[in-house]
Amino acid sequence: MRNLITFILTGASALLAACGSEQSGTITTSDGETAEYRIDEASGETTMTIKTPDGDATMRSGQSVPISLPDGFSLFPGSTVVTNTVVNQPDGAGTMVTFEAGAKAAAIIAHFKAQAEKAGYAIELEATMNETMMLSGKRAGDGASFMVSTGAVVDGKTSGQLVFGKGAGG
Repeated sequence: MRNLITFILTGASALLAACGSEQSGTITTSDGETAEYRIDEASGETTMTIKTPDGDATMRSGQSVPISLPDGFSLFPGSTVVTNTVVNQPDGAGTMVTFEAGAKAAAIIAHFKAQAEKAGYAIELEATMNETMMLSGKRAGDGASFMVSTGAVVDGKTSGQLVFGKGAGG
């Protein structure tokens, strides 16, 4: 079964292709699997179900989708959620929160690094490239993983993405 990040990207690509067209429909993924999607016009929330031989995989995405982070994690103080995407599939689950914060990238990364280490995650990658910073790690035992990245600063707000995965694709 594909990993969580691939599922999120496949779903997001399919939804972007559907933008501007119907509010619901069926798409065939590049793997030949059938995906059904629905976009709620009032809230902008998107739901998608992909039927696979291993079982159904679901995605729910939008600004008002409830956020449920792993124990020991919280959003950076003062963050504004742009969108939250929750994925559940037969062999794992994950979430991707896109946010903005009125702080420097280094402070945001330090916040999540301290939480990750306290929650038992081993840091596997720390990188800085121009304005982008990235941090990722994995927890031994249950295979849970996380990744946080920060991007450009616009109007004094740093953009960021926080991804958690657990399971075979985590």
